[in-house]
Amino acid sequence: MKFKTPFFLFLFIGIGISVFGQEKVEQFLKPSDSLHVKKRNAVIISESILSAGALVALNQLWYADYPKSDFHFINDNSEWLQMDKAGHVFSSYQLGSIGKNALQWSGASRRSQLVYGATLGFVFLSAVEVFDGYSSNWGASVGDVVANASGTALFVSQELLWKEQRIVPKFSFHTTPYASARPNVLGRNLPQQILKDYNGQTYWLSVNVHSFFKQSKIPQWLNVAVGYGAEGMITGNDEFINTIFLPESKRFRQFYVSFDADLTKIKTNSHLLKTVFAIFNTVKIPAPTIEISGSGDVKFRALYF
Repeated sequence: MKFKTPFFLFLFIGIGISVFGQEKVEQFLKPSDSLHVKKRNAVIISESILSAGALVALNQLWYADYPKSDFHFINDNSEWLQMDKAGHVFSSYQLGSIGKNALQWSGASRRSQLVYGATLGFVFLSAVEVFDGYSSNWGASVGDVVANASGTALFVSQELLWKEQRIVPKFSFHTTPYASARPNVLGRNLPQQILKDYNGQTYWLSVNVHSFFKQSKIPQWLNVAVGYGAEGMITGNDEFINTIFLPESKRFRQFYVSFDADLTKIKTNSHLLKTVFAIFNTVKIPAPTIEISGSGDVKFRALYF
């Protein structure tokens, strides 16, 4: 799904420019200098409709086929070597970034941007936890809630401390052989595997170097990223069950150090390009990478994604 995003994004942009004209697109994307009530209302209504629609669709497509129960919590902190928790941090942060930037575009006050915009990820993902809590097959996870709060806190704290985002969670993915061993859980095709196969996911904290050394000649776009991943996971946390699906499977963590780029630091007067750069800045660019496995083995990868 994320691999197809660039194609659809450029298609949408191309159609928008051809229909409305580049000048009108630029004018539409330009943030307001002061509160624009119609824009703010449009943001609130759009986010409400999209969030409600996503929750209704999620309930019908996922939860409706499983029995309900009284609301309950579970402890799943040991599952999937915490890759799912890293995903919650990433999602909460990025949704909060969208919420904040949308209100900034409408000219809303900085306080409103942080209170009502940056918390979008935590609020939406908390609603999903409620669905989990009422499903007998799952349960609300305290670990998920903490991860959601951590993603929101990472965004808000940087805005309060530096008034900019110096450390950005990012995502990358590569296919693995594990999905074919249990496709109903890890995905039958590429879009499903991107969402479900934790073995191929890597979550990064991408640090903008120039932001910490503003008087230096370091390029403003240059980032250093540290990543976390894991492999050998066919089930949540029971390695014995793994042997049923893949006898030689052994779980292990992976840590990465790599170069990256902060696309939002590329200077341009085009609001269209700024929007495109912000969207693509959620994904870690392929780059030379040092990989350190949980066993201590060190590998150099000329190009890792």
